Amino acid sequence: MSNAVMTHETMNTPTLHASPLNPRSFQELMRFAEIAAGSGMVPREYAGKAAAIVIACQMGAELGLAPMQSLQNIAVINGRPSVWGDTLLALVRSSPVCDDVVEHIEGDGDALTAVCVATRKGKKPVEARFSYADARTAGLLNKTGPWKTYPRRMLQMRARGFALRDAFPDVLRGLITAEEAQDIPVDDATPTQPISHKERTPSLSEAGKKRVEDGANALIERVMGVSTRGELEAITSEDAVKKQRVFLRQRMPELADRVDQVVSETLDGIERHAQNERQDEPPAATMEEMPA
Repeated sequence: MSNAVMTHETMNTPTLHASPLNPRSFQELMRFAEIAAGSGMVPREYAGKAAAIVIACQMGAELGLAPMQSLQNIAVINGRPSVWGDTLLALVRSSPVCDDVVEHIEGDGDALTAVCVATRKGKKPVEARFSYADARTAGLLNKTGPWKTYPRRMLQMRARGFALRDAFPDVLRGLITAEEAQDIPVDDATPTQPISHKERTPSLSEAGKKRVEDGANALIERVMGVSTRGELEAITSEDAVKKQRVFLRQRMPELADRVDQVVSETLDGIERHAQNERQDEPPAATMEEMPA
């Protein structure tokens, strides 16, 4: 794969909305991720986590979502990426292969059932049903939260997820609804236990940790000492700095988050300073004010 990042304009999947923000390289995407991570305007699971933002944006691009849409609509639950039910429906309806999606609720009591009929162009309709009795059998009704407060809505999301995944697997690329992901036990959500960093690589000695921390602090001081965007980009684009940040992310993620935060705050400060300078510039002289 080349250095260019796949964006929604390079995919066949249609976008839900146009967006002026469209990173066209890995460097541009990283810069966006660093700004977003420290902005306070992203969901909690992405705050201070530039690497997670990069992955979410790339995943969103493959679905036809712009960067900010990706962060607002891709939810990471129990370590598994998913999309909210309304986004799932929007993605399908925006696809040229979708003919129609019809939903309704029928019955009462244990017979209360959500029905979703998804029709792909040139194909037979796919129907999915999920009832109150199904939810009881799955042990969902005893869970605190939306299954107690909004059972009809949750039945609808479950039927929707089943029908749309069966009818449009190519459009949704294996993603499930966030509402369904919330109901999956943590142990079931990660059937293959990942190898921890401690098991995969030897732990750092106290002296090693001290060296890593000193190196990170030195990098932070360099970043805080710059005064222009060009100087900041020159530092962050150095091969040694890139390797250092990857190492921090793998071995000392909290320290990596701190470095990411400083980079983001420094860039914000540079941009604010540049904006203030533009505002303080005297207006251009008019013809009447120019000397003879």
